[in-house]
Parts: sequence; structure tokens; C-alpha cells
Amino acid sequence: MDVRPHPFKYEQLADEMAELIRSGTFRPGDRIPSIRQMSRRKQVSVSTVMQAYCALEARGLIETRPRSGIFVRTALPRLMPEPRISSPEPDPARVTVEEMVRMIILDAFNPDLVPLGAAYPSPDLMATGKLARLQAAIARRKGEKSGMYALPPQGALPLRVQIAQRAAAVGCRIRPDELVLTTGCAEAVSLCLRAACRPGDIVAIESPICFDVLQCIEALELRALEIPTHPRNGIRLETLEFAIEHNPVRACIVISNFNNPLGSCIPEERKQALVALLAKHEIPLIENDIFGDIHFGPDRPGICKSYDQKGLVMLCSSFSKTICPGCRVGWVAAGRLLKRIEWLKYTSTMVSATLPQLAFAEFLASGACEQHLRRIRRTYERRVAAMIQVVERSFPEGTRVTRPSGGFLLWLQLPENADAFEVYRRSLQSGIAVTPGHIFSSSDHYQDFIRLNAAHGGDGILAAVETVGRHAAAVARGSS
Repeated sequence: MDVRPHPFKYEQLADEMAELIRSGTFRPGDRIPSIRQMSRRKQVSVSTVMQAYCALEARGLIETRPRSGIFVRTALPRLMPEPRISSPEPDPARVTVEEMVRMIILDAFNPDLVPLGAAYPSPDLMATGKLARLQAAIARRKGEKSGMYALPPQGALPLRVQIAQRAAAVGCRIRPDELVLTTGCAEAVSLCLRAACRPGDIVAIESPICFDVLQCIEALELRALEIPTHPRNGIRLETLEFAIEHNPVRACIVISNFNNPLGSCIPEERKQALVALLAKHEIPLIENDIFGDIHFGPDRPGICKSYDQKGLVMLCSSFSKTICPGCRVGWVAAGRLLKRIEWLKYTSTMVSATLPQLAFAEFLASGACEQHLRRIRRTYERRVAAMIQVVERSFPEGTRVTRPSGGFLLWLQLPENADAFEVYRRSLQSGIAVTPGHIFSSSDHYQDFIRLNAAHGGDGILAAVETVGRHAAAVARGSS
């Protein structure tokens, strides 16, 4: 006979609300009914609702925001563990991802597929219209001059001034004449590799790392030396130091803030230690900070370049993830290799497009950028949290998922022996693009991982994640 006491009314109400949160009726970042609204709706006393909400707050499910209301927390209690620290092959390897990347990229950019694959931002959160109006106004104001080359080859000075000022705000001193404007961050990274390395050289990289870095290494005929990377704290410095002592490493690449696909963010003291380690061995560091402005905490994380005393850190970034990807405006603070990178830029594309550079300079100078960034940070934080919630209730037991503190990407480790490429194939048949983990390593290492893009909002996106979860469960059952 069941002799358990009946729960109190506030416990029943708390359990009901907890289930609504777990099921996705109330999603991370959603406002829930006020105490008085809930009291009237449930026909219970105000004190009962207050006790229920206190219980939910103690469980880590809701939070009260002064003068705003009561909201579902974006950092909900963890149900799934995070992926294990990576363990790539210890030897340098030739990169051979081109064929698979070509195939997956075609699917990722197919407009007929639900976009969970490619790591591009949500169109509804871009400042495309504002930039277009600024370009039109500049063209009218400057006339034919607006269509001329942005000389010097480093790019438009007004934008370089704005970028230098933004770097100063995070404690990094960069002069405008140390910057070279590029066609996106990918060109910046490519220029740095071309300046620092020759065919056959070894480049130490985080593992996993975004496949455009691997593509660049492959195209330049370099060898990748993958270093284990923690899903929260980034590249493992002890292993990197051992690798440097036993291999002629010519350069190192890290995505210092919110690694793609892992989401890791290197803590400040480890950024400083990384710069010191590489400086000791006179090894250039190519730092990709393209996601740094999409942070969910109150303060923007710092950058490795801030600790550079020798000019060995080459900071690369762009506005592609935050403001307007189609404008292709990026930059590199090139350090001691500035002249070499200037020449390589000039001999490859001469200069980047003038009008977008001038439009971005005005957009940044107007102060509109900070308001824009605050909006997209809040939105991406909610969307990432909502997608994690769906993953935790839809994917099979044994799945692991990251909980990044910035960016908009999730890295999922499927149950042991589950083939991510089969999940990718089945998802395509359901009209959904995801990215299998195979292409984030030079050695086909992440065969049981997938990357999901949480940038896009809407019920259709979350329903697609549930479908991918069902496919993952079917594949996991088949492999057991």
C-alpha cells in the first residue's frame, strides 16, 4: 500500500511548471506568468504560487529579473554530460577533407533543407538592410570615387581606426597601420599561413577545428598536428608544449573564443600562458576571434593578442558572424609579419571592396553596432539553450552535448559506435542538413560526432532537431 503523503499544492504546481519547461512549452528565456497571474489562473493563493516559484528557482529552472518579470533560465540544469576531451592522433598528418567538404557544403547551403548544418548566422539577426542603406548613401555622397580601390592596400583607414578602437576596449593595443583588411576571416587566416609557412611545414591546431582551416592547410600543402582540446577550456597546453618539443612546428592556430565546433573559450590565464609558450619557441600564433563578440556573459572575453610582446600573434576576425556575412569584411592584425602579409594580399586580390569597408566604418562609429550586438547575444543565448533542451529530451541515452558560453554552435557526441555520417544521411532524407564530425579533423577522427547550428529560430528548427534525435536513436540501436 502506498503510504507516501500527498504533495502540497505548491509542490504540485512546481512539478507542473517544471514539466512544461522540460517539454518545451516554456523555453529558455521565455517569461512565465507572474505570481498574481498564476494565482488567478490556478485559483490558489499568492503564497502558494510564491512557494512554487521559490522551489523552481531552487531547482535552477527560473530566475527573477528586477523590473522585468520571471523567466525560464537560459542555463538550465545539465541532464547530458559534455563531450570528452578530444584525443587526436599524435603525429602530423596530411589533410584530405576536400572531397567530403565539397559534398557537405552543397547540402548545408541548399535552401530547401532545414539549416542545421552550415555555421552561418540567422538572416533575421543581421544588419543587412542598415548596411545596404549606408552603402547607397556613401555612393551618392562620394559619387564615382566610391567605386575606386580602397588605397592603401591595407584597406580603408576609417574602418581600421574603428577596429583598433574596438580592440582597445578589450585591453588590446593595435594601431590602425598594423591592420590589413581582408575578404572575410578565411582570407586573413590564409594570408597568415602563407606568410608563416612553406609547403610541408607542420601547423599545430586545436582538435576539433572548423573545416575551413583544414581546407586551407590542405590547399597550402601543409601538415596538421592536432592537439587535444577541452570542450570548455580550449587547447591543452601541456600536450602542445610536448608536441613543440618533438616536432618542428612552424605555426599554431586557435579559435580562442567559442571554438567552431566545440564552443570552448580559453580562460585568460591560459591565453597568456599560450602566448608565452609560443613566444619562447618563436612560433607565430594565428588567433581566430570571429565569435568573440557573441558572448553570453556580462563581459567580452579577452584575446591572446593582448599578451603579445614579440609581434608573433596574428589576430584574425571579421563581421561575418555578427553583422553581415555577405559583405565579406575581415581583418588581420599581423604583428611582425605585417609587410609580408601586405604583399601577399596585394599580389592575390590587391584590395578588398571599398564600399562595404566605408559602410562598416560608419556603422561602427555611429554606436549602432553595440545595440545590435546586445540584441543578437540575447537571442543566440536563448536559441542555444532551447536547442540544448530539445537535444536532451530527443537524443538517445549516452549522447553528450556542449553548453557553450557564446557563439551559436553545438557539438554532440553520439552514443559509442553510432555513425554520424549515417545520421547525416538519414537527416538529409528528412529534409534536414547537419554536419557530421568527420570533417573537423585531418584524420577522420570524429565519426561519432555531429555539429548543429542553433542560430536560427522557430518551431520548425526545434522540430527538425527532434527528428535528427530520432535518427540518432535509430542509428545507435542499429550499432549496438
